[in-house]
Amino acid sequence: MKVKDFNNLTITDVQFLPIVKEYARRINLVDTINHMVDTEMDLQPGPVVLGMVLDTLSGRSPLYRLMDFLEEKDIELLLGKAVSVDQFTDHNIGRALDKIFKTGTQKIFGQLSQNAVNGFQIKPTGAHYDTTSVSVYGDYDMTDEPFEITYGHSKDKRPDLKQFLIEMLCVDRNIPLFGATRDGNASDKTLNNELLSTISKHMANHGLEESAFVYVADSAFVTKDNLEKAGTKTKFISRLPATYNECSRAIRDAARTDQWIDIGVIAETEDTKKRPAAHYKAFDTTVTLYETTYRAIVIHSSAHDKRRHKRIDRLLKKNKEELKQLVKKNNNRTLLLRSRCPGSG
Repeated sequence: MKVKDFNNLTITDVQFLPIVKEYARRINLVDTINHMVDTEMDLQPGPVVLGMVLDTLSGRSPLYRLMDFLEEKDIELLLGKAVSVDQFTDHNIGRALDKIFKTGTQKIFGQLSQNAVNGFQIKPTGAHYDTTSVSVYGDYDMTDEPFEITYGHSKDKRPDLKQFLIEMLCVDRNIPLFGATRDGNASDKTLNNELLSTISKHMANHGLEESAFVYVADSAFVTKDNLEKAGTKTKFISRLPATYNECSRAIRDAARTDQWIDIGVIAETEDTKKRPAAHYKAFDTTVTLYETTYRAIVIHSSAHDKRRHKRIDRLLKKNKEELKQLVKKNNNRTLLLRSRCPGSG
């Protein structure tokens, strides 16, 4: 190349975005959306979604500024083909999103998840379910929406704000199989129950029978209705809430019998002097809930032990100071009473 040809070069800073584009190619994101979403637009919905993904992972611009974001990028490199930036108007993006919504976002999401599981050879034998709350600000006008923004249990500790919930079912290292938005005041216990009615269908899409996977959920799963719906076919792992008497009974048995199974260190990262790796041990027992017996594992953590000891030390120190103040206060009252008694010295 001659030196004068460098004057015609266009330099763009794509940073890590080609890696994102490669992941999108591995799960066949663009072609899957183009195939599933029926539209006669010149700008297909696949490149629109990929453009929004790249933008979101770069810091997220408003939708009406997606054109500005792509204008500074190598479109052919990132989207896989040459597409005019002028086509990414907010009007075209809005039309593409309407078409996607009409097709069914969960339907598209499920197919992309299946692409990811197959493309990366993920074994979806452990299905993890949880929800999170998203707080909102300002004014908005919700009409005919599939979920309600309202007050509820705030997981980000902002009970003063209205919110909606996001639920997600993931496998392996947080690979989502299912996701949806729910009412801001929805109960995790109820949502677990609803998912148990459909989880077999989601897992069957990945070639798994009802007894071939383990459903993992937090303590909100443990209710009479959920346990009955899980039955004997759905394997599950959850945490027994401390509100159940069987929880404290199992812990007492573990401490009394002292028949622990040593697990050791399970952390993948190396420990340091300031943050030594926790050492774990387990006690295998059973609990009875609603006339049904379940296997229960009591886990002991050395790190949790240290935190508990520090908390107890702080409480003892606080109680000691309060007791000193109380004794001092009572002594002053005694002296005052003596000074008022006739004949007192």
